[in-house]
Amino acid sequence: MSPLKQHKKIGDQISSGFQNGIYKHADEYSDDGTCIIRINDYGNDGTKRFECLRRVRLSASEIDRFSLKRNDILINRVNSLSHIGKSCIVEKLEDTTVFESNMMRLRLTKSSGISPEYLFIVLNSVRVRDYLRKVAKPAVAQASINQEDIMSLAAYLPSLQQQTAIASLIFTWDLAIEKNEQLIEAKWRQLNALTQNLLTGNKRIKGYVEKWRKYRLSEVLTEHREVSSGYEEVYSVSVHKGLINQVEHLGRVFAAKDTSNYNLVKPGDVVYTKSPTGDFPYGIVKQSRIDFSVIVSPLYGVFTARSQQLGTFLNFYFESPVRTANYLLPIIQKGAKNTINITNTTFLSNSLYLPSCDEETEAIAAILTTARQEIDLLKKQAEAYRRQKRGLMQRLLTGEWRVMTSKENS
Repeated sequence: MSPLKQHKKIGDQISSGFQNGIYKHADEYSDDGTCIIRINDYGNDGTKRFECLRRVRLSASEIDRFSLKRNDILINRVNSLSHIGKSCIVEKLEDTTVFESNMMRLRLTKSSGISPEYLFIVLNSVRVRDYLRKVAKPAVAQASINQEDIMSLAAYLPSLQQQTAIASLIFTWDLAIEKNEQLIEAKWRQLNALTQNLLTGNKRIKGYVEKWRKYRLSEVLTEHREVSSGYEEVYSVSVHKGLINQVEHLGRVFAAKDTSNYNLVKPGDVVYTKSPTGDFPYGIVKQSRIDFSVIVSPLYGVFTARSQQLGTFLNFYFESPVRTANYLLPIIQKGAKNTINITNTTFLSNSLYLPSCDEETEAIAAILTTARQEIDLLKKQAEAYRRQKRGLMQRLLTGEWRVMTSKENS
């Protein structure tokens, strides 16, 4: 029998168990009330952030009606289309906890023949999330689903024993992903501490004692003014990705038809774009870590550093919004329409404390680069885990693959 023929509607297995959450005005939130789960307290992949829940004043009857229990499933019913249908499963709660009105609770009974953990995995599958987005009712800036939309879902429902085995296997992958993410966060904290100490001279590398001195950037960066040869790809500059192909970053090329005056960026060059973005209102500074030459808009400043390692040092230095603002704010002029007026010469006119010894600059750049590479490798590992989990879910949730249980082995 085809696995697809074994799919059953959730509504054929359950007839009740749904409850929409409680609405309370902002004035009723209080430091000494009952814990309440809000829509931002769990992610689009079901990950929970229940450590710092808000509290709200409730009556005894409201607490009784909206309190959560272990294995309750919360489903986002009102939100933007990209977040509609996101869900989480309730595990151990330290305090009495309720849930707000833009989500629904589903509490399964033993007679339903559906494992809560298994249904949670089904609800977070790509197929079901896509289905819920299709049936969602659109409204201004948001969409909604209801209990009937969940009841209409068709899912592969093997025996409870097989459901439990599948859920256990998927949760094992989730645990590996979670531990990987925790390690990435720890590595980021370590890198942030290193940059704060090493890039300011607060902490010196053993063996280097020569006093740092103030350098104008014009002393260590040179604008080479080379332009496109006509064969280079057009790149943009991103806060998180650095120099990146425009098609990859923006979906298409936004360059002019004639790019002959576009600035050439060689490997290791430092690029300054004055375009404000996010936490960088005066622009961003990045070193090209691409191993071939590209071109960028003539509005960007492109500079060659005194050494490759100094360029890396400056790249890490300007990754901080605070350090970037401290450097740029004194030399920036804003136009009538809040535009940023700064020439490439002016960009080079301010000063930074830098190592006097090139070897110390190289050592600092090496330490920070190694720390960043460790993070990049962990990110790739996390993405590999996610891909493998998606492939595993695709096969397990259609019945294409089964999990061998101890009972079946005996």
